[in-house]
Amino acid sequence: MLMIAFRMAVEGVQAAFLPAGDPENYEALSVAVRVALPVAGGLLIGALFQALPPSAREVGPAHVLDCLERTEARLPLRNALVQLAGGALSIISGHSVGREGPAIHLGAATASIAGQALGAPPAVLRTLAACGVAAAIAASFNTPLAGVVFAMEAVVMEYTVAGFAPVILAAVTATALNRVVYGGAVAFAMPPVAVSSLWELPYVVCVGVVVGALSAVFIALLRTFALRAAHLPFWLSATLGGSVVGVCAIVSPEVMGIGYDTVDAALVGKLSVAALATVAVAKILATTAGVGLGLPGGVIGPMLVTGAAAGGALGIAGGWIAPQLASSSGFYALIGMGAMMAGTLHAPLAALTAMLELTGNPNIIWPGMLATIGAFGVSRVIFRQESVFVTLLRARRADGGNGARQSRKAR
Repeated sequence: MLMIAFRMAVEGVQAAFLPAGDPENYEALSVAVRVALPVAGGLLIGALFQALPPSAREVGPAHVLDCLERTEARLPLRNALVQLAGGALSIISGHSVGREGPAIHLGAATASIAGQALGAPPAVLRTLAACGVAAAIAASFNTPLAGVVFAMEAVVMEYTVAGFAPVILAAVTATALNRVVYGGAVAFAMPPVAVSSLWELPYVVCVGVVVGALSAVFIALLRTFALRAAHLPFWLSATLGGSVVGVCAIVSPEVMGIGYDTVDAALVGKLSVAALATVAVAKILATTAGVGLGLPGGVIGPMLVTGAAAGGALGIAGGWIAPQLASSSGFYALIGMGAMMAGTLHAPLAALTAMLELTGNPNIIWPGMLATIGAFGVSRVIFRQESVFVTLLRARRADGGNGARQSRKAR
């Protein structure tokens, strides 16, 4: 219920001031407004956060990981309230962030705080936090299975038989509530697509490798910006983050907001290769700068946009190289979404299930397996990157992150 209320509140404000009452219609704003809005939003968030003690500014999935590691899954109410306000302001200001980061934090915190009130032991609090994460992802995307797998693979980072049952129940309950409010339609409607020939599979692997390299760039840039932010006053770093978003929006207004309208356009082949490539590059820069410099939003939504844009561009390029082998650009946009999630989150199974549930297309599973594993391998093995959440956690820890999840570093 909390995530549904959060989404309704944010979209209500967006619809009130964006052209045509469309919460995604930042592209219709003038160039001056596209620059001024994220800068002003960054300054406002920076000023509000600057007034808080440093410990209260810790928000998002990285904060959840930190609490699972250091405080026996005891998430504080204060940080959850800061995340609620900061996440809403960041999304409304048109920053290149998603609502899934705030959802993960708020879901885990709500469950943990309830458990703390009941005197639950640490093991139960950990399970409750996983339940909250699964419920939040399920409610955000209408993807119950992906919510369960994501909670286990990307946040808790372990699978236990005893932990599965309550996490599944939480995801199912959240999905049911989401469907009461928003209906049961998949998040991204697209024509049925599939690999056209077995000879196309090598190109699917190539797309996974290229997107995996992009995910490694995404993580490296995010780390760089986060380390730079540690030496700046928070009000300045957040304002700089908003400024980068505004500059990117001059060239590519699609970077503003969550960007699911851009994903829809990529999946149905409405965008040119130049537009797709521009969106992919601008989205990476805007997101890594914004989140790395302290804007309290999520990165999963931007990953989907980046992956769809990069995959769609590669699909069109593949058609130029070998027209008889290449499927539609929408097919590769979907492949790119899964590959980007796998390469950045280091959660290939969660990426696969998300691809299936987001589009309701079972034909994507077996080629998607090649792309997601390729992207994960390139990011993790070739470029030696850690997951985006662990990377943020390490960059933001005062001790340099040397103690972050060493026991679970290798899956």
